[in-house]
Amino acid sequence: MKKVRIVVIDDSAYNRRTITKMLEEIPEVEVVGYAVNGEEGIRRVIDLTPDLVTLDLEMPKMDGFTTLRIIMNSCPTPVIVISAGSDDEKVFKALELGAVDFIAKPTRTISDELLKIQDDLQKKVRSVFNLNMAGIKRREALFSQDAAKRPLAIAPTKKSQIDIIAIGASTGGPPALQSIFSAFDTPLPVAIVVSQHMPPGFTKAFAERLNRTSGFEIKEAKDGDTVSPGRVLIAPGGRNLIFNRLDGVVIARVVDPLPEDKYVPSVDAMFASCAKIYGSRMLAVVLTGMGNDGSRGVRAAKAAGGGVFAESDESAVVFGMPREAIATGLVDRITTIDKMSCEILSYCGIQRR
Repeated sequence: MKKVRIVVIDDSAYNRRTITKMLEEIPEVEVVGYAVNGEEGIRRVIDLTPDLVTLDLEMPKMDGFTTLRIIMNSCPTPVIVISAGSDDEKVFKALELGAVDFIAKPTRTISDELLKIQDDLQKKVRSVFNLNMAGIKRREALFSQDAAKRPLAIAPTKKSQIDIIAIGASTGGPPALQSIFSAFDTPLPVAIVVSQHMPPGFTKAFAERLNRTSGFEIKEAKDGDTVSPGRVLIAPGGRNLIFNRLDGVVIARVVDPLPEDKYVPSVDAMFASCAKIYGSRMLAVVLTGMGNDGSRGVRAAKAAGGGVFAESDESAVVFGMPREAIATGLVDRITTIDKMSCEILSYCGIQRR
């Protein structure tokens, strides 16, 4: 079987050796080169044409952002950013520039703590086996268009055929979510809840970043938050987001994942919880991501009379989650990410000006 060829770019010799060792424990992987800075990294990528690059963001001579831009423009290659946990804003910038995923380093200092990322690293590298490079290029083009295009103009209304939109995503999800939310400069008369597979410590900055470019109020969910029209609640990294109805008000509950929750925050758990409360007034949306999280939740949503959308393989960076949702035979609409906002408006019965 052909191996996945990887180039490791990191200015720390210890980090390069450790990341290489963890990667080479995957039988399907071969580390074909490494680089100590961005300039050398670009030369390695051009010369070796790897299937994947791991990239540190803070390096001498040329930082990770410049390196990423040049790689994506000159020789587009899947890139996984490996960054210190405190670099959350930088991580999301890298995802917008074309990185397919990120892994949080446990510490900024050179330490054996780096070994803690092994499971996450190996899981995300395996997701590249099914990566859609055309989807990545489409996403980059979409972001360059988003910067210039005007937000969707919504006719004034207080009515919607849907009370809640529940969105699940994994690999490739942050830019996809930004594409949806930045399409609106005024909030819709509908509540939105999101479970994006993400580690602890990143979702607060992610929500704040989304909030700056959208008409919605977007925030990291806290236990006890009310679910209300015009508000978007993002499940905290490493926790599940479910809901209770109390005295006619729907309340967010942030809870620890169950042992059977392979992916966290769990899309299945969120969808199922929404379905119990909202029934036919719910729309479940499955975006790009690896694995099958969301497929059980899709069944719960449909059994309760709700609607289901899935991102198409044309734009999904990893078509795992949407494919599994579609395989249930219960998806109402399949669409590319650039059309998702308009499809949501149509399903909700909200008119554009």
